[in-house]
Amino acid sequence: MSKNRPEAEIHNDCERLSQIVCNLQRRFLLDLSKDLSRGNVSFPQYLLLGFLKQQKFLTMTEIAGKMGHTTAAATGLVDRLENLGLVKRNHATDDRRKIKVHITTDGLALVEGIRTDMVGNLRRVMDELTPEEQKMWLQIYEKIHTFVQQNCPNK
Repeated sequence: MSKNRPEAEIHNDCERLSQIVCNLQRRFLLDLSKDLSRGNVSFPQYLLLGFLKQQKFLTMTEIAGKMGHTTAAATGLVDRLENLGLVKRNHATDDRRKIKVHITTDGLALVEGIRTDMVGNLRRVMDELTPEEQKMWLQIYEKIHTFVQQNCPNK
């Protein structure tokens, strides 16, 4: 797609885009971190809660895979969330060695509160764009998301 542009121009645009992405991530993560600190959870713990919200339960192995961690590191995340009352662990009925992790009502409430704040923050940004720019922004992010999902799997 980019073959019609000079390599130096593409490189300069990528340099500028990397600065913008870093600044936006920093800004959004700082805002998100304030929200996360209210619930006393880290960003990885929040991501795990988000995964658990989408599923009935996840096993420790599934959690490790989704998070890109070892099972031991995933256990540490779950331990902390369980101590906060945000998740619950149970043994599977068919195999007592298998641990199933479920999100609790408090965990769901935390995820929903942070998500509401995030949507509000994004809405403020969208209000600065024209309707056409709003649609374009979403289309570009969806395209990037699809590319990353297909080409950059979890390690």
